Amino acid sequence: MLVYPERSTGMSTALFTHADFLHQASPEGHPECADRIRAVWAALEAETFSTLVRLEAPLVDKETAARAHTPKFIEAIYDLGESGQTGAIDGDTWISEGAWSAARRAAGAVVKAIDMVMGGEVKNAFCAVRPPGHHAESERAMGFCLLSTAAIGALHALETHGLSRVAVVDFDVHHGNGTQEIFERDGRVLYISSHEWPLFPGTGREEETGVGNLVNMPLSPGARSDMFRAAYEVNALPALESFEPELILISAGFDGHAADPLARMMLTAEDFSWITEQLCEAAERLCDGRVVSTLEGGYDLAALGASAAAHVEALMAHSVDKA
Repeated sequence: MLVYPERSTGMSTALFTHADFLHQASPEGHPECADRIRAVWAALEAETFSTLVRLEAPLVDKETAARAHTPKFIEAIYDLGESGQTGAIDGDTWISEGAWSAARRAAGAVVKAIDMVMGGEVKNAFCAVRPPGHHAESERAMGFCLLSTAAIGALHALETHGLSRVAVVDFDVHHGNGTQEIFERDGRVLYISSHEWPLFPGTGREEETGVGNLVNMPLSPGARSDMFRAAYEVNALPALESFEPELILISAGFDGHAADPLARMMLTAEDFSWITEQLCEAAERLCDGRVVSTLEGGYDLAALGASAAAHVEALMAHSVDKA
């Protein structure tokens, strides 16, 4: 994956990634592996993506990460990560020196992407990162996730850029319990999630509404395009319009694809293109097109590559101002 030096770009789509995402150690056979990022990189080397602005993901600093996590958690996870130890935090989630650098760069990518989008340097951005982040709660790493990447980004946008309203839209097949837990009492953030139900982590019931800022859309195992699209048309997109966000963040998980081994939904790459198009169109109306997306799940390599490519192509279609 070639990464080019940062430069002034105007209206374009940025791609943030880093070689450190290859170095996160996980046990043999673990679905959250380095081949995932290789599959995304390979898909985005096609000629279609030649105009992407390719940038290195920086390391997030402790103070920025601490906005989404408790001081106790931050100290514990920083100490563990910087110790160089390798081992299981729980049955799914591993820590190592490489994993810690990767997690910090995943969050750093989103923070830097927000800075560039808010500064008008690029129109939108995709962060090709690992590990995912949406299961990490304010004081608990879990579900492959160490730091709550999208939540860190949302709080950075609110507190550094002075925004009042940020939306996080999560179409990963698993509910983003971490993002929800961090924002369930914070009306500045609208969290929208479509996810298979029942499924790990067991949260995301429709009646979980927070302070009126949570829109949970559980979908049955085997749900296809029509059910997925209807959920967004009936519930999510009207909620976005009412909330009027100043920035839209996307937790882009592609494990709802029919080929994915960790769930039973029946989505296609075209569905991910469709929802990206819908969110970009909403962003054009509501917040000058400002969208930052970060990779969450997706564990069938071919489906992951095709779905990420469809997602990024839709972002690129909205990266040029329309007369």
